[in-house]
Amino acid sequence: MHILTLEKANLIIQTAIAKARELKMAPLTVVVLDSAGHLKALQREDGASMIRQEIATAKAWGAVSMGVSSRSLAGVAVQRPDFMNSLITLSHGKVMPVPGGVLIRDKDNRLVGAVGISGDVSDQDERCAIAGIEAAGFVAGV
Repeated sequence: MHILTLEKANLIIQTAIAKARELKMAPLTVVVLDSAGHLKALQREDGASMIRQEIATAKAWGAVSMGVSSRSLAGVAVQRPDFMNSLITLSHGKVMPVPGGVLIRDKDNRLVGAVGISGDVSDQDERCAIAGIEAAGFVAGV
């Protein structure tokens, strides 16, 4: 099960949004990228602010391109700020080092993509990403 299909990507998004509604979170934007960092699916809830798509994409893109969650990248930003600043510059701003970008792995630990969510506090965004990934039968890489 190492293929991230459109059906699975949409299930991740639907579940993440359902979790957000259950938790009464602010409107979310949810992005699913494949293992090459290409857009697989995206949805923006009514009321989500216009920059949320870019933030969610940067969380997912940073995670999938570096092979670690955006939460891990936040730690790198604290420990090695010069490296993170260079990474952000080299990626033309496509990296957002805060929680909410979670790797999608199959049961054999192969990277199949990443989810990025923006709209509420980053820890809650991450919580919804994990719920979506697990509902689709994948393993969340935080």
